[in-house]
Amino acid sequence: MKYCAECGNKVTKKVPENDTVLRFVCESCNKIHYQNPTVIAGCIADWQGKVLLCQRAIAPHIGSWTLPAGFMEYDEAIEQAAVREAYEETGAKISIDSLYAVFHVEQMNQVYIIYRGTLDSPEYHAGIESMDVKLFEPADIPWDQLFYPAIRDILQRFKMDLERGISSVYSGSAVHGKVMVVDRNFTS
Repeated sequence: MKYCAECGNKVTKKVPENDTVLRFVCESCNKIHYQNPTVIAGCIADWQGKVLLCQRAIAPHIGSWTLPAGFMEYDEAIEQAAVREAYEETGAKISIDSLYAVFHVEQMNQVYIIYRGTLDSPEYHAGIESMDVKLFEPADIPWDQLFYPAIRDILQRFKMDLERGISSVYSGSAVHGKVMVVDRNFTS
């Protein structure tokens, strides 16, 4: 950042008074420009034990498979963002069941909030951001075509939870794709 979004004058990087973090501060109007992680909302949506995945039609990683997820908008609840993103990418209408994972991907400065959900019906189609959309048996997920390590990790944990008949909540930071476990004491 070179210029203030408020007044257009130059900004410098410094630790503002009563703060502890290096930030962009306007030299003229003293506006502090905070830079915070973006929120990604998504859902592991299933239909009769199958998981809905979409194949990316947009950069980055065109052609890779992933969960339907995307940036949360202003004035939107997190659950609404997850449902909206699922609809935009897959044409599927889903109902949120529960929180599944919250994790920070430091290298991308993003916080992911992933829910468990259920398709309201088995109707879906590729949206403009997707090349293809499919329901996969957990064992048949195209593991070698999942680009994002944290999404691979979350889907592997989801598959294990289904096999064990439990419902877990995961939280932490994605370090080399692994997401730290907070609680495994729920039963389905």
